[in-house]
Amino acid sequence: MAVIHRTTLKPTKLELLTSWLPDRPWYRGGRGAPVLVKSGGFRLDDPGGEVGIEFMVTTDTSAAEPTAYLVPLTYRGAPLDGMEHALVGTTEHGVLGKRWAYDGCHDPVLVTQLLCLIQGTAEAMAQSVSDTPDREVTRSHTGEPFTARVAAPEPADDEHGTRLAAPHGTTLHLNRVLTPGPGDPSPGRDAVGHVIAGWSAPDGTRPRAVFARLTAAAG
Repeated sequence: MAVIHRTTLKPTKLELLTSWLPDRPWYRGGRGAPVLVKSGGFRLDDPGGEVGIEFMVTTDTSAAEPTAYLVPLTYRGAPLDGMEHALVGTTEHGVLGKRWAYDGCHDPVLVTQLLCLIQGTAEAMAQSVSDTPDREVTRSHTGEPFTARVAAPEPADDEHGTRLAAPHGTTLHLNRVLTPGPGDPSPGRDAVGHVIAGWSAPDGTRPRAVFARLTAAAG
């Protein structure tokens, strides 16, 4: 189980994301820098105990209509070979020292554990409390069982979000811009698996949305 340390980060995660986020194709903001607040999310455990895995929701409050973004992140104690393009930034952790923060869609540990969560062989954990499951996160899988391990993910980003090839010809979609829905929104008819979770909106409500969905191979 991951241990959540109550300590400092310099720069903070939000400071790293403020400069990283505007370059993403799915970013909806204008020319000015985003004004980000941490709005929620959850964690997954790395079975190897080496990689921190976080699905962060951050809300850009710089416009009249706030926008919530899903930012999967991994935290490592050393650089990930060949993944300079996926680096969000480095930060100094008050307990663990220097940490390399990556866009988790490029990290095989995060993608593998997300597929395990969808299939029901991993459990969503609280974002800020050690050893505590997050019961608010729901998941489903109706397809064939599969081996979830992904050795080298190749994510593709566009204005709609991120998609990755997954086992047995399926496709994993991550909704980077979260659209609130009443109750548990539908992941779509073509989905054979999904993850739904909530976050705290600036108006005090707690909306829920589809964070990720797995779709079957065409045909």
